[in-house]
Amino acid sequence: MKFLKLLAASICLASAMAVSVSHNPEDVEGFFEKSESGHTNNWAVLVCTSRFWFNYRHIANTLSMYRTVKRLGIPDSNIILMLADDVACNPRNIFPATVYNNRGRHLDLYGENVEVDYRGYEVTVENFIRMLTGRVAKDTPRSKRLMTDDQSNILVYMTGHGGEEFLKFQDAEEISAYDLGDAFQQMHEKKRYNEILFMIDTCQANTMYTQIKSPNILATGSSKLKESSYSHHDDPDIGVAVIDRFTYYNLEVLEKIDMQSKATIKDLFDTYNYNLLGSTHGVRTDLFPRPLDQVPITDFFGNVQNVELTDSKKASETETNEWVDTQEDAELDPFVHDYSEDKNESSTLTEQVEPTYQVLQDHRFEIGSPDGSQLWRYIAFVAMSVGLVGALTAGSSIV
Repeated sequence: MKFLKLLAASICLASAMAVSVSHNPEDVEGFFEKSESGHTNNWAVLVCTSRFWFNYRHIANTLSMYRTVKRLGIPDSNIILMLADDVACNPRNIFPATVYNNRGRHLDLYGENVEVDYRGYEVTVENFIRMLTGRVAKDTPRSKRLMTDDQSNILVYMTGHGGEEFLKFQDAEEISAYDLGDAFQQMHEKKRYNEILFMIDTCQANTMYTQIKSPNILATGSSKLKESSYSHHDDPDIGVAVIDRFTYYNLEVLEKIDMQSKATIKDLFDTYNYNLLGSTHGVRTDLFPRPLDQVPITDFFGNVQNVELTDSKKASETETNEWVDTQEDAELDPFVHDYSEDKNESSTLTEQVEPTYQVLQDHRFEIGSPDGSQLWRYIAFVAMSVGLVGALTAGSSIV
């Protein structure tokens, strides 16, 4: 009787082991499939173009967005933060090494884990455009590079002082709407993005996206032509305004969501109100094909970690094409980094990944598959279990 119980338990164990090996191919493919937008990674480019103490609010705007995208899952490695001035260490700051966006001062935006990639006089129109288009100097560190591809969703947020079709950089130079449109066009031609959300908080902000012609770009601004953008409130102790209205009311929505939120971009845009902003917001959707009520906020302010498996031959061809494009760029621009040294390393990585992909393709152990491989494994498990039980029983009898 004891032998029969052991035999039954062994058969059950063998069945469980056999079933656990089987899996549904759709489950595996689902893990590797891309999001609805077609992107596999998220990046954020956050730019404050203003200097000087009285522009405290622009620093706070940018750091507020920085904190939000990090909270929603975009890592520092995928964030380019450009701050033209360090108000945290300004001698007029009575709260040294801090930046606040509310007079209650409950949250220090300049606390731990703030990584500024372009600081002070590094924040220039040239550096901004080179960073977007990838035409950076050879010795540029990785933290200053926008290492995106055709499956990257990018949030580009800018704040500062502007006018009709221009935004000032540190009161020394300006970027025009044509410069911005041309940079996005280069990004499109070089396949450096999947979708872009361009958000700008400045006077006459909506004029800055009028010259964008590239596809898959959604744009929004704080004020129309001939209108100013306004600050939300000041801090009597700090002595200046601490945040702008457009950014403040965006944050009101963003602070209420998490990484699993189903809130959409339409939900965000629907909260814009002239009575709150004091200006006429703008939204440009003609270049963006997806309905806004089907675009989660986290498609731009959050992060995804999907993986796409590609055929090794296709990956090799893509690498070759990118390398050729880089060489062509290098002939035009001596500052472009030469990636030829990285090519061998990437090829080695592709060779390492290929066997893993082959295993996933060839070992789909399904019960009832045409080749009968699963059935033979099941029989083998049962036979081994019976033999093991027999050996244990014989051993116990001898003892």
